[in-house]
Amino acid sequence: MARVLVVEDDQFVRSALIRHLTEAAHTVRSVGTALEALREVAHFTFDVVVLDLGLPDLDGSEALKMLRGITEVPVIVATARDDETEIVRLLNAGADDYLTKPFSVDVLSARMAAVLRRSRVSPAGETPRDSAVEVGGLRVDPLRRRATLDGAELDLTRREFDLLAFLAGRPGVVVPRKELLAEVWQQSYGDDQTIDVHLSWLRRKLGETAARPRYLHTLRGVGVKLEPPLPGAAAR
Repeated sequence: MARVLVVEDDQFVRSALIRHLTEAAHTVRSVGTALEALREVAHFTFDVVVLDLGLPDLDGSEALKMLRGITEVPVIVATARDDETEIVRLLNAGADDYLTKPFSVDVLSARMAAVLRRSRVSPAGETPRDSAVEVGGLRVDPLRRRATLDGAELDLTRREFDLLAFLAGRPGVVVPRKELLAEVWQQSYGDDQTIDVHLSWLRRKLGETAARPRYLHTLRGVGVKLEPPLPGAAAR
């Protein structure tokens, strides 16, 4: 069962989605505008948002950017736009998946299940996906979505945790950036800047910098690896 926010201004479509998702044992809240969606996400916890782009107060693509400014909740975009450039732009802007209208509720259910699987567990690596991993003083528990450093819990966003868990599941292995985009962001296309920004945030929380790394090491032009810090590599 998932907590779902449906953002759809067409009352007929909205009612159909609410009915189907409720029958599938999901908890559903619904709104018809972008501003209402932002208020809902700010005050309630959701597992997934189904976001229509043709909203009356604000284009859904702008709403997506605003949502990404306050939450990492998975977002499935529902759109009548089938232009490949537009779809790539939406994925790069933070959408986790998209559906082109009209779509069946069965397809929506399948896409929701896939997005929820990706958001709750790390992609497949050398370590079983539900097993806790320890790398030096870092411990990552994918099942409980909890990470600690030297016993202190890390306050990570969903995407930061997914990135850390994927790298921790393959300690010492250099992971190409394209693989990170595909496995962590579920995108075939993307900008390296997306990875760099999240690595920077993650490094800050691990007490390190790009100039003086402890756990996260970037090999220019190759990829990223996570490994235990060398003796004497103190946190900053």
